Amino acid sequence: MKRAIIIGASSGMGKEVSQLLLADGWHIGIAARRKEALEELRTKKPDAVVTATIDVMSEDAPQRLEQLIADNGGMDLFFLASGIGKQNPHLDQEIELRTVATNGMGFTRMVDTAFNWFASHGGKGQIAVISSIAGVKGLGTAPSYSATKAFQNTYIEALQQLAHMRHLDISFTDIRPGFVKTDLLNDGKNYPLLMSKEKVSQQIFKAIKQQRSVKIIDWRYRILVFFWRLIPRWLWVRLPIRN
Repeated sequence: MKRAIIIGASSGMGKEVSQLLLADGWHIGIAARRKEALEELRTKKPDAVVTATIDVMSEDAPQRLEQLIADNGGMDLFFLASGIGKQNPHLDQEIELRTVATNGMGFTRMVDTAFNWFASHGGKGQIAVISSIAGVKGLGTAPSYSATKAFQNTYIEALQQLAHMRHLDISFTDIRPGFVKTDLLNDGKNYPLLMSKEKVSQQIFKAIKQQRSVKIIDWRYRILVFFWRLIPRWLWVRLPIRN
């Protein structure tokens, strides 16, 4: 039986992928800030699900993650689906700093703990994270969000190199969706190319099983990102990109 740990499993894509893993026969350890939100999933198959309260912003998050891994009987897959993001064209500093702390420090806290656990338990496993296509270019309407997603993209690439340097059999899957209809985007704004969390989660599940290194979801966003990368910086900063 394969075993997975999912952080951010109480809603959105984290919850959807948790259900797909469970249906596929995995034993899963699921965590979020609100443990009660995880009970619905646990009651479906209590012999294959363990839960924990983990806030990635808390200093004791690494210890809580290690305990969840132990309660789950180990892990073959670590999947990080937690994170925040918000449009902030007026540059509210509180929003910027909270985003940096969660998507930067919280992300690092969790991914490092998973990497070190795999390194000390046979040196084999898979780390998958949800980042975003927003990491490709700096988006004026969401500065800290796009910056932290670029950080995540680079950090996973660096850890992938580090794993090779240390001769560890750890694979990495950097999942980069576009706009997904989740609570994160429940702000009344009109988002283009909006995708359902169910369809996106199916593609995430497939990318994890195939151990894809980088997965941009879906084909429309792959085309968009291709052209984004062709736009020179001097022109990009003059584009009025809005949602």
